[in-house]
Amino acid sequence: MVRSMTGFGRGQINDCGYTVNCEIKGVNHRYFDPFIRISRRYSLLEDRIKEELRKYVSRGRLEININIEKSGESKRNIKVDKDLAIAYYNYLKELAEKLNISQEIRIIDLFRLPEVFSLEDEEEDIEIVWAVLRQSLDVAMDCLVDMRVKEGLNLAEDIRSRNRGILKMVEQLETRSPQVSLEHGERMRTRISEFMEQDVADQQRLLQEIAIFAEKSNITEEIVRLKSHSQHLEELMHAEDAVGRKSDFLVQEMFREINTIASKANDLEMNRIVVEVKAELEKIREQLQNIE
Repeated sequence: MVRSMTGFGRGQINDCGYTVNCEIKGVNHRYFDPFIRISRRYSLLEDRIKEELRKYVSRGRLEININIEKSGESKRNIKVDKDLAIAYYNYLKELAEKLNISQEIRIIDLFRLPEVFSLEDEEEDIEIVWAVLRQSLDVAMDCLVDMRVKEGLNLAEDIRSRNRGILKMVEQLETRSPQVSLEHGERMRTRISEFMEQDVADQQRLLQEIAIFAEKSNITEEIVRLKSHSQHLEELMHAEDAVGRKSDFLVQEMFREINTIASKANDLEMNRIVVEVKAELEKIREQLQNIE
């Protein structure tokens, strides 16, 4: 199924004491290019996030904003450096004796001294965080993919319509090509007769020249390949997997064939058709820039 690379999705999950919000915006890009904004505290989850995204898309730039908050009560632990507290106590007691002052030292006094105690948050289970994050990510990606599919259907229909028009113009070129050789032969007969001021020119030489022109201007191979490429493009628009790169390559080949026809055509009508085919191919190529 043809899918656009443009889309937006949002997901929010509240579970296991966490609230996780994910916002994802997709735009066109030649390759798979995720850009993740997440707290440094959870940056170790970035590789897992990329693997999860690859399950949904194969091409395009994705800008992901992730916000993780604890929704439940978090526990904080007090860490006491007992050795440092004892060292402070012994030093203060010794100093009091030397200064002949009171040695009364309260426990609260020790707690006020630098680095005797510190508060630590309870260590998080990263697997629980990832479980909630993945749910939020999946909801957001489902929304984004749904939008990409809807836009992709419109793009595919436009490309198919233009491709059918190109095929009709290729058939016009195929019909016109033999007539060009006949008209060229008649012009040569007329010009040679006028030059020689007689009704009959060297027929053998004339036929040779006409044959040479017909061979040089023969576009049968290009027409066959163009029809084949056009049919293949139509099939790709109905394929289930990602078709953007394949279609882009196919259009490049179609440009190559129509340019060859342009170099061989020595006819105003054929040149006009060639210009129209190129214009339609260019429009198709522009649409393909946004197809996954």
